[in-house]
Amino acid sequence: MTMKKQRFSEQRNTILGIVKQAKIHPSADWIYKETRKKMPNISLGTVYRNLNQLVEKGQISMIKDKTLIRYDGNILGHDHFCCTNCNTWYDVDILDKQTIDAFSQSNNFKIDTISLELVGTCATCLTNS
Repeated sequence: MTMKKQRFSEQRNTILGIVKQAKIHPSADWIYKETRKKMPNISLGTVYRNLNQLVEKGQISMIKDKTLIRYDGNILGHDHFCCTNCNTWYDVDILDKQTIDAFSQSNNFKIDTISLELVGTCATCLTNS
């Protein structure tokens, strides 16, 4: 039984490392392919289970992209820009704390989390069009 727990920890740590190093906000399929390079016998179901556990523990976050779920290893407060042309996701820092505090106070709201998603065309796609 100890061997099994260690194996699951190793799998989870490998998956966590892959998501944290990825700068592309990867899908579970992409993470699965990358994980198989290090652990050839891992199943897609195991990757999904570990991703869900990492999200539940707050070690990674989940982004819903239309019908696709993406994962983000950057758990510090930030927002996202999605290019509608190439479907690339970028981390952005736009909201400042003073604006959020002023909004919260003026409306008597308690804000727990903020998720801002900007959608448009990235610089690369604008240059190439």
